[in-house]
Amino acid sequence: MKDSMRITRFRRCLAAAAAVLTLLPLSARAETWPDKPIHIVVPFAAGGGVDVVARIVGQALSDRLKQPVIVENKPGANSNIGMGFVAKAAPDGYTLLMASNGIATNNALFPNLSFDGRKDFAPAGRVGYAPLVFVVPENSPDKTLAALIADGKAHPGKLTYGSAGNGTSGHLAGELFKSAAGIDALHVAYKGGSPAITDLLGQRLSFMPINPIEVLSHIKAGRLRPLAVASDKRVAYLPDVPTATEAGLKGFEATVWWGIVAPAGTPAAVISRLNAAINDALHDPAVAKKLGDVGVVITPQTPEQFGEFIGRETELWSRVIKSAGIKAN
Repeated sequence: MKDSMRITRFRRCLAAAAAVLTLLPLSARAETWPDKPIHIVVPFAAGGGVDVVARIVGQALSDRLKQPVIVENKPGANSNIGMGFVAKAAPDGYTLLMASNGIATNNALFPNLSFDGRKDFAPAGRVGYAPLVFVVPENSPDKTLAALIADGKAHPGKLTYGSAGNGTSGHLAGELFKSAAGIDALHVAYKGGSPAITDLLGQRLSFMPINPIEVLSHIKAGRLRPLAVASDKRVAYLPDVPTATEAGLKGFEATVWWGIVAPAGTPAAVISRLNAAINDALHDPAVAKKLGDVGVVITPQTPEQFGEFIGRETELWSRVIKSAGIKAN
């Protein structure tokens, strides 16, 4: 009987302690963060660019925060399933999102989303970006970006470009390019980048703006010709390829990018420590090499700077989406 009473009292104490912990303000719990595993949600399938970046950064954060960092893939609905999951997660720093372009574009593409890419997340730190590259088939008569633009102006509607699907970074970059260059070109949407690249190689498409990592092997083999990279500076793995500005399209930029965000309301102390860990990792030569090897141009930022970047991206691509009448499906 006495043993039974002791067990009952012990269970009541445990329950009371748990109740007290749930009542503690997040700011108080932030002082001990992290004291359990952290989860980084990737809103895409395993093996893609976002997943690769998340696993490199996740391991580096685990080393610095002394807790396991678990990468979880929650693909579907153009990344909206994974993003929505994190937006609704507890704002305690233990559920994070490896954010990419979709956080800035999807509210314009999907007007009825249950979350807002700017309001429902707290930016923690930017990881980096990869500028898209304009490529044409090896036998294309357009040897430069200026020549491609001239071709488009001389023959309205003749040029075609492919993408991995409506609303993807390649599609949006193509529409921005059309607007900036003042040309008309037909967009052909594919179910993924691979079939689009196949048709480009077969000269059934005129050009593609695409993540260079997806076509680097074809460029090196001479099957595709790079005309320009869509960034403000050249990239190390394509040193002889001019920027869009150098190629005649002043100020044109279009990139795929990555960074970590937490649910809105995550304590500032947690965001600050997370940002310090991210930036420390990015300054580590070993981590930088791993990211560089997969094509990432590293860009450490403060949470405020990353938030401002997301804001600019949201405004830019929302205008492009609205102007071009782009629909996700």
